[in-house]
Amino acid sequence: MRMHIDTDVCTGHGVCEGIRPDVFEVGDDGVVHLLTEEFTEDDRQDLEDAVDQCPTQALRLEG
Repeated sequence: MRMHIDTDVCTGHGVCEGIRPDVFEVGDDGVVHLLTEEFTEDDRQDLEDAVDQCPTQALRLEG
């Protein structure tokens, strides 16, 4: 499973960071960055929630 962030549309709302602060972090540049790229099936629901709740639809989960 792989998470993609479209940095062209991310505005750093931090909704994803609120869902999984161990995975997402809004950087000083105002864009979300991944803290890890290794996910398990146990992470899937939270990652899907982050994708669904992103106000700018900047997140995409594959796999």
